[in-house]
Amino acid sequence: MEDSLGVRIDLRSDAVHVKGPEPAVERVRQIFADFEALRRQGINPHNGELNALLRLVVADTSVTLRSLSDSGKQRSVGVKKTVQPRSINQRKYVEAIEQHDMVFGVGPAGTGKTYLAVAMAVSALNAKKVSRIVLVRPAVEAGERLGFLPGTLQEKVDPYLRPLYDALYDLLDPDKVEKLFERNVIEVAPLAFMRGRTLNDAFIIMDEAQNTTIEQMKMFLTRMGNNSRSVITGDITQIDLPNPRKSGLLDAINILDGVEGIHFCHFEECDVVRHALVQRIVRAYESSKPQQQELPLALGDAIEVGIESRENHPQPSHPAKPQ
Repeated sequence: MEDSLGVRIDLRSDAVHVKGPEPAVERVRQIFADFEALRRQGINPHNGELNALLRLVVADTSVTLRSLSDSGKQRSVGVKKTVQPRSINQRKYVEAIEQHDMVFGVGPAGTGKTYLAVAMAVSALNAKKVSRIVLVRPAVEAGERLGFLPGTLQEKVDPYLRPLYDALYDLLDPDKVEKLFERNVIEVAPLAFMRGRTLNDAFIIMDEAQNTTIEQMKMFLTRMGNNSRSVITGDITQIDLPNPRKSGLLDAINILDGVEGIHFCHFEECDVVRHALVQRIVRAYESSKPQQQELPLALGDAIEVGIESRENHPQPSHPAKPQ
C-alpha cells in the first residue's frame, strides 16, 4: 500500500499512523476499516489471498475489500473455498464470464484461466443457471488417436482432462464430484466426438484451445445451444500442432475479435498465481522471444530452402555401387 498509494504507514502498539496525500490516507483508512469488518464476520484471508485483494483495491478506486469479499461469496455458494480473482485481469475475466455468453482466456501458464473457468461453471451450476457442465480438451500431447488408447471413452481422455479434474476436486467434495459424473451432470466430451451435437443449457469449457486446428475450433464454437455459455482457454506460446500457424485459437483471435457477445481476456506474466518462480520463468521466456524465430517454417518453405542450398552447394558425386 505504501508504494502504490504513496503513503507512509507506521504501525504502533495502540494505533496505525498514516502520512501522505489526504485522498491516499482516506483510502488506507477505508482499507483498514473494511479489513476489521471482515475480521469480525469471521473472514480472515491468508497472506497470499490478502496480498492479491490489496493489489486489486489499490489499483482501482471503485473497488473495496468488502465488495470483493461479497462478490467472492456469491460465486462460492456450494463450494469448499472462496473463488476470488487475484489480479486485475483475473477480475476482468470473471466479470466477462458473468456478462458474456462466450469468453476467450488467452495467456501464459499459471494465470488461473482454467481454474477460474471451472469455478464459474460450478457457481453457475449451483445457482441453477445451467443444468450441466461439459469439459472439452483436444488430445494432442501424446501423439496418439483416442481409439488406440485402452479403456472406455472417459478413461481414454482422463489424462488430458486432469487439470480440469484437479480444479473440480479442489472446489467440491470428491463424493459430490463422483455423483455429478455418474448422473452425467458433469460430462467429458472429447473434441473429436463433438461434431453434430447441440449443447443446450450447458456451461462448456474447452482447455488447451491452442492445440485445436482451425476446422476443430469452428466446429466447437458452433456447438452452443440455447441458454449455454462457453469459455475457451489457451496459451498461444505452447502450441503442440505440427504447424503452429494452423492453430484454431490464433485464427479465432483474428476473426472473432469485435463480434458482439464474444469477449477476449488477455493475461500477462503479472497475473501468474502459482509459485513466484513461475512468474520469473514466464518473464525469462518472454524476454528471449526477439532472439528466437517466431514460428517454425512451413513444410513447403523448408523444402524450398533445402533445394536452394543443394543448388548453391552441389554435393560431390560418388560412383555407383556395382550390382
